[in-house]
Amino acid sequence: MPRRPALDRARIVAAAVQVADRDGLAALSMRSLGRELGVEAMSLYHHLRGKDELLDLLADWPFSRITLPEAGAPWREAMRARAASAREVLTAHPWALGLVESRPVPGPAMLRHHESVLACLRGHGFSVREALHAFSTIDAYIYGFVLTERTLPDPAVAASTGLPTAEDVGIDPQSHPHLAETFAEVLGREGFTPAQSFGSGLAMILDGLAQRLDPPGR
Repeated sequence: MPRRPALDRARIVAAAVQVADRDGLAALSMRSLGRELGVEAMSLYHHLRGKDELLDLLADWPFSRITLPEAGAPWREAMRARAASAREVLTAHPWALGLVESRPVPGPAMLRHHESVLACLRGHGFSVREALHAFSTIDAYIYGFVLTERTLPDPAVAASTGLPTAEDVGIDPQSHPHLAETFAEVLGREGFTPAQSFGSGLAMILDGLAQRLDPPGR
């Protein structure tokens, strides 16, 4: 029988991610984590002080998966790539966003992530205050989009059942003409995906930041 890999914090966090992905964060406990790892729950306390520390480590984990700006990369492309990566990570792990927002102490991966983003912006001419506002605005957009995206139809389901129409979702074109035309021209068009909407909205934000950084006529 092959030997089980030695228990360490990295393996514990990886197993916690599996439990949270499969069963939800509410199902994660030291006991359920022990079952996932095939060990007694008490064994985990040799590596962790308790569940609070586990949640801190788990909240830090998504930041280790997000693409960071490369040194010297153009700020706009770096912010676009980071935003797309963050959306991908947070969408793949639905528990992550709420947990990240709930933990008061930042972990090392989060600190490295934040430092990298601010360094990129500051290195391209953003003042300290402007860099903070740009970072906050982009992240507010990412987090809000991820939350909204959870309520949108699954593209795979839509492909098999047909695209929704305004009437399907209870929109009367007479009383809500603009919502109806949005469905007809965008949301109900074949090939439309949330990713397209994400990229368009992000481009608007980056356009605005670019204008503040280098206003016309300066």
